[in-house]
Amino acid sequence: MCTVVILRRPGHAWPLLLATNRDEMADRPWRPPARHWADRPEVTAGRDDLAGGTWLGLNDHGVVAAVMNRHGTLGPEPGKRSRGELVLEALDHADAAEAARALAALEPAAYRPFNLVVADNRDAVWLRHAGDGKITAEIIPTGLSMLTAQDLNDVASPRIAAYLPRFRAAPAPEPEAGAWDAWELLLATRRFAPEDGPRGAMCIETETGFGTVSGSLLALPSAARPGTLPVWRFAAGPPDRTPFEDVVL
Repeated sequence: MCTVVILRRPGHAWPLLLATNRDEMADRPWRPPARHWADRPEVTAGRDDLAGGTWLGLNDHGVVAAVMNRHGTLGPEPGKRSRGELVLEALDHADAAEAARALAALEPAAYRPFNLVVADNRDAVWLRHAGDGKITAEIIPTGLSMLTAQDLNDVASPRIAAYLPRFRAAPAPEPEAGAWDAWELLLATRRFAPEDGPRGAMCIETETGFGTVSGSLLALPSAARPGTLPVWRFAAGPPDRTPFEDVVL
């Protein structure tokens, strides 16, 4: 159950901030964010070495995309395309709204259910494929939202119920000052309610080998600040014991 936290602040110098934890089987091979694709030289993303796609990426146009499995759909299925391809397809576009329109027109039956976030410094869209034969697109509202394996800001998710209020109450990061402390601490938190079990925490580890394998913090600058690069900080392991380091963009 991966997690995306997104803060939208139109008119701000940093109008979009993103925090993610990736939950996956510990033995699934992957590589940290870099320019891994010769046919997509403008894309920086982590690489899933098993299927060749990615869970989170950014292109040189300032479009960011992240994909999550829906509840109960972990892993591949024969005859279905990899959901990691969706991020790469989104990053073929120079505009988030355009990318969302293109991906919403895909054939739902080709993929297992997913949640997909596509955003830039102007727009942010949640694409939802719940296995009901359609892909829907919804604007992610201004302010702080959270998405896991269920719906946006859905408190039926124990993780959202517990951590959405904490992220909303936390000081917003200051990318230029390198001040991400409050969000780093939340991404690293293993605290959970007894009735929810370990999967109610932000950073998880289970007896089956499934758990949090990496974390990301990402900021997109305003279009009014030409020449300012995005900021991407990445923890190449569970963020409670792995430091966040800058990704070379």
